[in-house]
Amino acid sequence: MSSLVLVESLVVFTIVLCVHFVIWDQLSWCSIALAIQAFYVQHKWDRLLKSGGGVFHFRPSANSGILPACMAMPLLGMVLQERCRASGNVYFERFSMVVTATGMTLALFLSLIALGITRPVPTNTCIISGIAGSAVIYTAKQVLTVSEVIEVLEVLLIFVYLSLIVLYLLPRCFTPGEALIVVGGISFVINQLIKRSLNASESRGDPVTHFLLVAIVGSLLVGIFFALLFCFMESETWVSSLFFHMMTAVLGLGIIMPWLALLIRRHPLMWLIDFVRHSSIRLYLLSYWLFLAVLASGIVLQQNFKRGESKKHQASTVVRKYFHLIVVATFVPGLIYDRELLHVASVICLSVFLLLEYIRYFRIRPLGRLLRQLLTLFLDERDSGPLILTHIYLLIGLALPVWLFPGPCTSKGTFSGPGGLVPYAGVLAVGVGDTVASVFGSSLGEIKWPGTRKTVEGTATSVFAQIIAVALLLIFDGTINLNASYSWIVSSITLVSLLEAFTSQIDNLILPLYLFILLML
Repeated sequence: MSSLVLVESLVVFTIVLCVHFVIWDQLSWCSIALAIQAFYVQHKWDRLLKSGGGVFHFRPSANSGILPACMAMPLLGMVLQERCRASGNVYFERFSMVVTATGMTLALFLSLIALGITRPVPTNTCIISGIAGSAVIYTAKQVLTVSEVIEVLEVLLIFVYLSLIVLYLLPRCFTPGEALIVVGGISFVINQLIKRSLNASESRGDPVTHFLLVAIVGSLLVGIFFALLFCFMESETWVSSLFFHMMTAVLGLGIIMPWLALLIRRHPLMWLIDFVRHSSIRLYLLSYWLFLAVLASGIVLQQNFKRGESKKHQASTVVRKYFHLIVVATFVPGLIYDRELLHVASVICLSVFLLLEYIRYFRIRPLGRLLRQLLTLFLDERDSGPLILTHIYLLIGLALPVWLFPGPCTSKGTFSGPGGLVPYAGVLAVGVGDTVASVFGSSLGEIKWPGTRKTVEGTATSVFAQIIAVALLLIFDGTINLNASYSWIVSSITLVSLLEAFTSQIDNLILPLYLFILLML
């Protein structure tokens, strides 16, 4: 096992121990056992990928990422459960426990797949996985009700079928760990949407939450539908393009919008118009965001104009980080002035990004070829598959803390101590930390971390920049009250910055999750 993977695993183990130092319950032993067996399975799967023995084609030039991926959802469920327990919200405490058990079950399933296709069968790793699996199953039997166990199995079933579809249709787009996080999260969202749809007549939930669930599932259904359809017909003709636009409108207006209307018990467009017109600040924010969108489009066109002058021109790391700064400039005012609007706007933006990626991937006329031409300039080694996902991961990474922020388990939607920075986890980890590390590391860094292209100077400036960002947030956001918890905040930022330096996974996706987990403690 390379030094890169060993240090990455050490950082993840440190985060796991930090979480269980604060939170210790019945599932803690299971979590530690799961981390140990994931470490062993990652070693086996890395060897399997290097030998070319994988069943699916995963993203090259990266390790399997099993350990950081396996621990993300269980740790997330544990910290949410602790917050809900402290606030006395029994319903969401049980829901968080289901999240933890689901994360452990999906991780165990992925580990069993890895062991099943490894030849010769690794006996010691199988024994460790068996012990961890037995601990998880026994503990889940003790703490979960029958209906909750069924819910966990439902998510597992969706995960199995969705993994087969996604990994077959999209080779080289994911590592095994990234597939676990992405497909596992989507499976959980699909299960929650089905569950809420079946109970729609009994209760009326938060329209903003339902909007997120329907938009994500609806966008993915559109993609899967056309991916399967275009396996049997050419997608680049005008007839196919016209059919694409018509069917997208039919699916949106005939299925997705009625589905949302069923859940919120109101016409979605009327709700959205009233939501936007709720205050003048929302109109100002939307105007400001529109200006930033035009600015980002201008950077894309300007870089492509340079490529017209020099065929070898490729966007540099610094240029790609311009988009990180633009997204930070988008999210920070929204987090300070109107988090609900930011929540809805980020969901709409995600749906638009996915639709444009479908148009680019299938070469749908009239924009498909143009988008393919414009975005090729910004590709790096992480976009080795048929889809370009880094910009989508960037949006998801910054929006995840906003979507996950557990309002029902907080008093007036706020936390004291490090929890006050929870909604800013994506901004700090990706928008500030990753950007500064890349820019300063590539331009000024000289001392490289062992086994990586990342530099010590880049990591140090990343930590320093995030601390400055926290100080600025204390000035501009009056809802944040850190209560002298500065040492924990600095330690959390440092751990996540070290993870950024040593992980080969998509940092836009994994860093916000781990900083979110640490700040929730």
